[in-house]
Amino acid sequence: MKRLDQRGVAAFEFCLVAVAFFTLVFTIFDLGRYAITMQSLRALANAGARATMVGASGSTCYTDAVIARTTPTCSGDPLPSETAKKNVAPFLFAGGLAPTLNVTTGAASLTVTASEPGFKMLMPIWGSSLDAPSASTQVPF
Repeated sequence: MKRLDQRGVAAFEFCLVAVAFFTLVFTIFDLGRYAITMQSLRALANAGARATMVGASGSTCYTDAVIARTTPTCSGDPLPSETAKKNVAPFLFAGGLAPTLNVTTGAASLTVTASEPGFKMLMPIWGSSLDAPSASTQVPF
């Protein structure tokens, strides 16, 4: 009997397995990067809420309103300096990105929202559903 030529079988098997393996590895990296970004945004929103409550950025709108028992009208960025934001969440500045921080007043609470508008997922399988993540913290009054 004639023996079949087995050259190239290992390369073909590697191609079949490598596609699934590398897709899994890059998916894990991408989701890990997203999780770190979300945790950093939560930390930044919490730091912004603390700065708003104690008046660390020079604005005492929250403390004055609480003392006067009125509704605060705080707005804008509670951590206006980029250095203060980098001290809280340095990972958010990787790759030249710059997070935004904003305070809005609601009916019963202030909402501090941190977002990363330039963030994009690396794997195209997610579409745009996870791009530009944001996290918020509410401060009741």
